[in-house]
Parts: sequence; structure tokens; C-alpha cells
Amino acid sequence: MGLLTFGLNLTLDGCVDHQEGIADDETHAFFTRLMDEGGAMLWGRVTYEMMESYWPSVARGEVDAPAAMRDWAVMLEAKPKYVVSSTRTEFPWTNSHHVGGDLRASVQQLKDATPDGVLLGSGKLATALDRLDLIDEYRFLVQPRIAGHGPTLYQSGLPSTRRLELLSATPLRNGALAVHYRRARD
Repeated sequence: MGLLTFGLNLTLDGCVDHQEGIADDETHAFFTRLMDEGGAMLWGRVTYEMMESYWPSVARGEVDAPAAMRDWAVMLEAKPKYVVSSTRTEFPWTNSHHVGGDLRASVQQLKDATPDGVLLGSGKLATALDRLDLIDEYRFLVQPRIAGHGPTLYQSGLPSTRRLELLSATPLRNGALAVHYRRARD
């Protein structure tokens, strides 16, 4: 059984607006390595549509992009992508698959079928999956910024505090901090 790892950029005040992060080569290299370590991606529909609107054109070379961004896009193109949605079932981007039905059972089945693990990259979906105790690890890139606005991580709340064990903390040259936590199971 693979692990479900929640990976995301966030500011010091918890803002997860993708426009608030530093989008440099080092950041893209970090997320490319993270994606390479896993067997599949898992998103909600909104995140999928945001990603689908830009990254396939970068992978095809239709957008002028630095090498680190192109590497991310090419790898993402090939990676299996699973999308949780109750409103959409067709996902034409290469290697994209719909996840429907019972959320707990569907995501557990995906974890069981993906020994290299699944990388989750959607904040609202993460809240739902954390409420179901399905997230095993957290890989955050904490940006050296205070946004002063939302959306924020877990803004709709969790039923209880999640205790985490720090596995690593690595500073990047751009001032961001890459942190890796495992869910502490009591």
C-alpha cells in the first residue's frame, strides 16, 4: 500500500493561493522531485482544471518556459492523474482518471493500488481526506511571505488536532523551507 502525501505551497500565515508562492527553478525542481517519488497525482476538480489550463501547453513546448518548468510539465504529462469530482466525469488530459463514488473507499483503493504513493495537491480535498484519516504525510514548501489573505490551509476546519512527526526541514536558497511531516498515529 502506498502513502497519501499532501504536498503544497503555503505562506507563513497559511495562505495557499498559488499566486503567492515563489515560482523559480528551485521551487519547480523541488516539486518535480516530489512528483517523481510518487506513483500518481490526486486533485479535486478545481485544481485539475487550473493545472489542465496551463501545463499541457508547457509540456508540448507551446509556452516559453525555463527548463525546470518544462521538466515539471513533461513529467506531469506522463504521470497518472486522478480527479475527485461530483460534477464532472470526463477528463481529457493525458493519463487523467475520474474518482467517484464513496470518497473513503475510492481513495483507499487508489492508495492500495499505488505502491509508490499518491501525491495530493488540492487544499479543499485535503481537508476532506484528512477528516477521513487518509493522509499519511505532509510535504509543504513554506514560502517566506505573509499574504494577509486567503484561501488558507484547512480554513473549514478539522474535527481534532493532527499531531505530526518532523522527518526533515530543508531551507531553499530563495528563503522557502521544505518541510516533511508524517502523521503521528497514537
